[in-house]
Amino acid sequence: MLSVAEALQLVLSRAKPKPPVDCPVDAALAAVLAEDIASDVDSPPHDKSLVDGYAVRAADLAAGLAELEILEEVTAGAVPTQTVRRGTTTRVMTGAPIPHGADAVVMIEHSHVVESTSLGRVQIRAKQTAAGQNIMRRAASMARGQMALRAGCELRAVEMGVLAEVGRTHVSVVGRPTLSVLPTGNELVPSDQAPGAGQIRNSNGPLLVAAAQTAGAVAASLGIARDDHEQLRQLIGRGLKSDVLVISGGVSAGVLDLVPEVLAELGIEQVFHKVNLKPGKPLWFGVLPGGGLENASGASGDKLVFGLPGNPVSSLVCFELFVRPAVGVLAGRGDTSLGEVAAELAIAHVHRGDRPTFHPARLVSAEGRMLIEPLRWQGSGDLRTLVEANALACFPAGDREYRAGETIRALRLPRPW
Repeated sequence: MLSVAEALQLVLSRAKPKPPVDCPVDAALAAVLAEDIASDVDSPPHDKSLVDGYAVRAADLAAGLAELEILEEVTAGAVPTQTVRRGTTTRVMTGAPIPHGADAVVMIEHSHVVESTSLGRVQIRAKQTAAGQNIMRRAASMARGQMALRAGCELRAVEMGVLAEVGRTHVSVVGRPTLSVLPTGNELVPSDQAPGAGQIRNSNGPLLVAAAQTAGAVAASLGIARDDHEQLRQLIGRGLKSDVLVISGGVSAGVLDLVPEVLAELGIEQVFHKVNLKPGKPLWFGVLPGGGLENASGASGDKLVFGLPGNPVSSLVCFELFVRPAVGVLAGRGDTSLGEVAAELAIAHVHRGDRPTFHPARLVSAEGRMLIEPLRWQGSGDLRTLVEANALACFPAGDREYRAGETIRALRLPRPW
């Protein structure tokens, strides 16, 4: 049986970034840039004041005190009309251009107006005034033609601001991967229905759609598929129009676990079935080469198909370990596997099992130490406990009693969870 690392390597080897698409900037947040962006302007476009104050000649304040004639007041958006000469100053607001002749700005807190006729005179007390003080020079942030953003960066709020600053209204970004979720099982009913005897509400559909959206995919549910060969074939075929199809349930060894058989009929090549982990052993992964199905979505890459176990925690753990990293590659972010840390057990823990286990846990930082507390988890059907989890504690296969203070591996769960 494959290890988690071996299975992930096989998944990532079949995941390729989506081709670039042209995108309006106002729709590009969180996308990955597919082109270098150069500035079309100097930023700032002029020497500007960093504070409200007085633009002066530093030499006039060599003694630390001077009384100067106020020539004019310049606000942001206005342009100076006079040159600062010996014994004069211009009152400037934050962001205003620096007038010719001035080489420093003294904060208004160090001034006192002593004559208010016309613009008047001001007394300034400022020791060690140096040339360049409180001035941001033209093109200090970036010069015309300078690279502002590089291909491969994620467009966060700050990058969106830079795009606006350099006048871009459209950009080339890595296409957002599409992902369809298909929960299966005769026992499932929609969440707005009260379960009858032998039934449960469909939690996996909303769970996996939300997880895919946080991973950067455009995700949608295909509804609930019953354990019926023809219905599975129809809904799986519809799901193969997406870049990624995530099926939950129907991949174990029960009499109604029909998913692998239907996938094979539709030409999906099995890459592996079963991974040495708990929860999530029945995980199935395969590909539809070259998009398949007459390339219905227009994509040229392989379609990735994941068959996740039906228990909700198993589904979620498999999503985080395998589907999320694949979506990251498709979206141009590279491998977005969960971050690993070493942490000390906050409490003693008894592990039983012949497979490596990813146990829901709470990770905290205390006095420079990372502490992890395995939660009281009732198994792969216990989704509620994961509300309190922000990590997975990793326990190797084998029965063992762990002492508080022992160091183990932990995987940070993503935020938002």
